[in-house]
Amino acid sequence: MSAVTRQVGLSSPWLDEREEELVAEVLRSGRLSLGPTIDRFEESFAEAVGAPYAAAVSSGTAGLHLLCVAAGLGPGDEVITSPYSFVASANCAIYEGATPVFADVDARTLNLDPDAVEGAVTERTRAVIAVDIYGYPCELDELRGICERHGLVLLEDACEALGARYRGGTIGSHGASAVFAFYPNKQITTGEGGMVTTHSEEEHRLLVSLRNQGRADGGGWLEHSRLGFNYRIDDIRAAIGLAQLDKLEEILARRRSAAARYQTLLGDIDGLELPCADDAEHERSWFVYVVALPEGVDRERVIGVLEAHGVQTARYLPCIHLQPYMRDRYGFGEGLCPIAEAASRRTLALPFHTQLGEDDQAFVAETLDAALR
Repeated sequence: MSAVTRQVGLSSPWLDEREEELVAEVLRSGRLSLGPTIDRFEESFAEAVGAPYAAAVSSGTAGLHLLCVAAGLGPGDEVITSPYSFVASANCAIYEGATPVFADVDARTLNLDPDAVEGAVTERTRAVIAVDIYGYPCELDELRGICERHGLVLLEDACEALGARYRGGTIGSHGASAVFAFYPNKQITTGEGGMVTTHSEEEHRLLVSLRNQGRADGGGWLEHSRLGFNYRIDDIRAAIGLAQLDKLEEILARRRSAAARYQTLLGDIDGLELPCADDAEHERSWFVYVVALPEGVDRERVIGVLEAHGVQTARYLPCIHLQPYMRDRYGFGEGLCPIAEAASRRTLALPFHTQLGEDDQAFVAETLDAALR
């Protein structure tokens, strides 16, 4: 194949003068933490996703952990979640001494299969942590029904799904407490950071206390009403987040356009499986663009060819239950979640971000096609 190379990075945030302007305002104000910019960011975010309350935190992982604390999870409890996700979806329960239980995923959406979740419920199950993988909404209503029948808490890992819609409503507006993340590869970024949305005023007050070392609602700075954590976000990151929210709709539109271009460019490659399409009930928010390579293809060879031509990729996603520490701690092994495991062996993230150029996408597609042939 051609020796032509072109440096195409896997992801890149979209930052411009607006972020600089708002960060400079915070720096001039002298209020770098626990200041009014955080309040503005939370209010704007809550409005954007249709939730009454939002609490900014230091990361999506921190937000998931706080929801597990708020749910009262502890040793002896089981928490059902997806094996095909980032490890934080399971780690957040382990932090509180609970045991992760992995239910297999749907082969088309790669989200939790509600039937598999139902089959995984035991007398020790206390919660379900659903994941909107790659920004595609999970089956919220079916999972909520399972939780209601069994008296379980439903928590939503929406870290990849800002802007997604399920049955006409934005993710975050459906009632389940949800967590969003702002790492630089996400739809919007604050560098590091996250947001927890809730429809409960009581839970919101608890989250605000827990993220700030368990400080009492009306007490002094050194009065602590509960065991808490330093999971705060600072005003500089909140300022970046405000600027990012200002252009959220344009970000989402640009990412939809980039995804549509890939659909066209890659659609005729024999055996290559593209991300599942939206339907009447599910509207994806494009976080990454992940394809499944044809059956029997050596993924490492394909990655090597792409890298040799300057195209970055990532092995999205390894199964959580097959991570070394999970095997060692719980004895998990191959065969536990066969659909997730089969997907994990074939899936590959291609370069994808808000400012990805058409020429770069064409080069990625041509190089991938040649590597597969």
